[in-house]
Amino acid sequence: MNSDRNSATPIQIGTPILEAPAATGSQDQHMILNMGPQHPAMHGVLRLVVEIDGEIVVRLQPEIGYLHTGIEKTCEAKFYHQIVPLTDRLDYLSPMANNLCYCLAVEKLLGLEIPEKAQWLRVLLAELTRLNSHLIWLGTHAMDIGALTVFLYTFREREEILRIFEGLSGQRMMTSYIRIGGLAMEPPLDFFDRVQGFIKTFPEKIDEYSNLLTGNPIFRNRLKGVGILSAADAVALGVTGPNMRGSGVDFDLRRDMPYSGYEKFQFKVPIATEGDCWARYLIRLIEMRESVKMIQQALDGMPEGPIKADAPKIVLPDREKMKTQMEALIHHFKIVTEGFAVPAGEVYQSIESPRGQMGYYIVSDGTAKPYRVHFRNPSFATLQAIETMCKGRMLADVIAVVGSIDIVLGEIDR
Repeated sequence: MNSDRNSATPIQIGTPILEAPAATGSQDQHMILNMGPQHPAMHGVLRLVVEIDGEIVVRLQPEIGYLHTGIEKTCEAKFYHQIVPLTDRLDYLSPMANNLCYCLAVEKLLGLEIPEKAQWLRVLLAELTRLNSHLIWLGTHAMDIGALTVFLYTFREREEILRIFEGLSGQRMMTSYIRIGGLAMEPPLDFFDRVQGFIKTFPEKIDEYSNLLTGNPIFRNRLKGVGILSAADAVALGVTGPNMRGSGVDFDLRRDMPYSGYEKFQFKVPIATEGDCWARYLIRLIEMRESVKMIQQALDGMPEGPIKADAPKIVLPDREKMKTQMEALIHHFKIVTEGFAVPAGEVYQSIESPRGQMGYYIVSDGTAKPYRVHFRNPSFATLQAIETMCKGRMLADVIAVVGSIDIVLGEIDR
């Protein structure tokens, strides 16, 4: 080990990030507090080391790593199709968004052409997942501020979405339904009717949430003018998604860099300029209404045809074919036990997840396992901006800010 490295002071686990100020005899000393990692208002195992002067935040530093899984390294030891279930567990509140981003990246390397019906179904499922994620955010954010009833209401609607997912894939959360080359299986016969029934009544539920919160003076006062993030800071710090659009930056990958057929859908991208917690709240409420419109468009215009690409050596065959066709059984056995080779190269694919820009970078060396996999997750980038939003605010405002940015620690730690 060289002398330069030896001269550096290593950071010990458990060492405070912020040094406590030296005693001066003055009563106006700064205090260092730990918020988390086990804190009822932390959205995951996040530790915030907060330096305060009275009740005013002077400095704030997040400490992460309590949920580290090494998932990127794990991907290097898996066949490409075996990685799909791992992606479910990154942002575990919007698993199908992770599935979609990963599959689009691998399909780009393979040069696969995805059937139109599979593309439309992917859009429908991605927007249902957005609703699912935003409902969790709204319920927990409102509960942080003290509006406990909204939490029960949003989870009532989320339960309906999870039942639809369970009927579709057999799993409520970790569905692994979007696969390389298309989808895992045909939707059940009642799938479209159940989705139609849900979105028919859901706009009324959004009105109900809005009536409970938007006009509530306590909720408004806790959010308006709190956690301000300027457009310049949002861009400089890599903030994306609703948090960026709440700061006045008009950018949405679904519209500006469309993927999976989004160019065929009509929707509005809500923008606010205030950049505070209130703006981020309103943006997500409007996004839920726009997602309902897109789901309705997908139902009305759903094309006929297959849901898997015609690539028997890459895409798993249908179960029914395996029972009667020896060739299908052989292909299934070969894919499951040996995987499939992906042409050498590298690719980056990004999508608009419920939390912002999600990107997957994959390097292939021409074998059945990736040489390198890296995830660009929106929550990780958004966390950089938390000190900017909290500095100079009251300690109680930290709770409102953390709730408003909608982070998931699974994709931050990885």
